[in-house]
Amino acid sequence: MQADDRLAAIHSRIAHAAKLARRDATDITLIAVSKTHPADAIEPLLAAGHRDFGENRVQEAGEKWPALRERYPDARLHLIGQLQSNKANEAVAMADAIHAVDRPSLIAALAKAMDAQGRRPACFIQVNIGEEPQKGGCAIIDLPPLLAAARTADLPVTGLMCLPPNGVDAAPYFALLAKIAREEGVAGLSMGMSDDFETAVMIGATHVRIGSALFGERASKGASA
Repeated sequence: MQADDRLAAIHSRIAHAAKLARRDATDITLIAVSKTHPADAIEPLLAAGHRDFGENRVQEAGEKWPALRERYPDARLHLIGQLQSNKANEAVAMADAIHAVDRPSLIAALAKAMDAQGRRPACFIQVNIGEEPQKGGCAIIDLPPLLAAARTADLPVTGLMCLPPNGVDAAPYFALLAKIAREEGVAGLSMGMSDDFETAVMIGATHVRIGSALFGERASKGASA
């Protein structure tokens, strides 16, 4: 299947899930997770008209995207992986959205970089929704003070992000994140990957992060995006 056919198939599935949930499919951003994939695998999706892409690592994004953006200057880059505070300057310089804000030290580093550069990428606060010690994200109980710190620092908090536990029904975790977002007055929900994005859309996702369904299996190990 060609890149444009895979893209159309995913959009069709998003539209169907949105219709079932009585939502407008245009309110849902499809992030093509291009981490570990080379520029020549990304360009066919760009040529097909797609513009939102997700990368895990600042260094990898910096190697691929400057040349791609020369040809597609309206491409939007989402950093979706754990971000070290010492990479905040680079992240702010290249990203249009940062999906894994999860601690006060990172908030401080991002605020300083944004003030210095005059750029303010959208920020999602990552929540460790399954309380898994091996995963990033703030604890649910720590979210209110973290959100307050982000707002005080004038970070543009767009929404919340989560990665549910592997191998279980993701729906309760998506529903919990949506409930927390409503309680905290946050509109965006970055949740749902290749195996569960339709469920996420039906529960309220505004951003879904899809990798393997668009690009095939990644070269590195780990859960599929």
